Amino acid sequence: MDWRIRIQDVQKHLQKEKIDGWLIYDFHRINPFAGDFLGIDPDLLVTRRFFYWIPATGEPIKILHVIEPHVLGKVPGRTESYFKWQELEAKLGKVLLGSKSVAMEYSPRNAIPYLSKVDAGIVDLVRSFGVEVVSSASFLQYYTCVLDEQQLQFHLEATTFLDKVVGDAWDKIAESLRRGEKINEYQVRMFIADQMTAQGFIAEGLPICAVNAHSADPHFEPQREGSSEIKRGDFVLIDLWCKKKHPRAVYGDITRVAVADEIATERQREVFSIVRAAQKKATDLVITKYARGESIKGYEVDAACRQVIDEKGYGSYFTHRTGHNIYTKDHGPGAHIDSLETQDLRELIPHTCFSIEPGIYIPGEFGVRLEYDIYLGDDGKAQVTGGVEDALLTLLT
Repeated sequence: MDWRIRIQDVQKHLQKEKIDGWLIYDFHRINPFAGDFLGIDPDLLVTRRFFYWIPATGEPIKILHVIEPHVLGKVPGRTESYFKWQELEAKLGKVLLGSKSVAMEYSPRNAIPYLSKVDAGIVDLVRSFGVEVVSSASFLQYYTCVLDEQQLQFHLEATTFLDKVVGDAWDKIAESLRRGEKINEYQVRMFIADQMTAQGFIAEGLPICAVNAHSADPHFEPQREGSSEIKRGDFVLIDLWCKKKHPRAVYGDITRVAVADEIATERQREVFSIVRAAQKKATDLVITKYARGESIKGYEVDAACRQVIDEKGYGSYFTHRTGHNIYTKDHGPGAHIDSLETQDLRELIPHTCFSIEPGIYIPGEFGVRLEYDIYLGDDGKAQVTGGVEDALLTLLT
């Protein structure tokens, strides 16, 4: 890593945003963004408060406790050591002297809770020096969730595998029904999980297979005991996500639905068509605005998607955000597609990835969620990954 170029890049963002500097703070790793940006070894013992100050112009400064001078050994800048808490506050005040605004991992009114990693007491301390604390959200994504070419290939490998394995799961269900053999939600879940392991993929948690009313629970998880048997005529939802077993690998995340019969009911087709129309509207908005080089924020995409479902009278059944950032964690640190749970004001930036997954969940009946991923590439090209379910699948056709 060329730290000189990295620091200069941060300073360009600060100057553009008219922010006097970025104050990175951590204590016992409560701010994971600090460790990620500064490249701190995850196995390194970090037990004392530290600050890393990147001014809009000039040399960075480290404020480190005397017993942990090595924590930021790899990053550039002058070191200011402290022994007592009074010295820490005095040195911080000196560093911030003359600054009017400072970016931190802070979100006003906790509007973006994924970003809020700096505690209120530290914000109080910084403000006590006459400095306004602003959010680092406008530029933090560039250092925490941008995919390089290797990571893009990891993502594409994961989504290609997921698209195939969900097809294999549908075939397994259909074959069991044709043979008159029993198969339940848990068995399908473990079939997919076993395929992931066999092919060198890992995941945070196990995939979901949900039948009928269970599919109306967005976070339903089938267990070994009590899982529903899948029978002819049932509505089935499968949600699956994974990444290669590699420290830099990026997730893929998709959801598909099907009817375990020769034909779907009119109501099933209606709800599916609404969810698909919402997914398509959100996707088209991203593709169009990105191709034009226009700014687009996470909440705007969610609002466009949600409008389709609202207008059809199902708004109260769309109970979660439209999508989430995808990175080395399935729910990554970048902009989410959300105007419901939060108002995500962050821009969708090049070389990042996120899901588009609207849903309608009707308690006691069934739920439809359709999910694929979008990668924002070069030259204004937005790429849908993970495959598209454009018509409701029937397994016994």
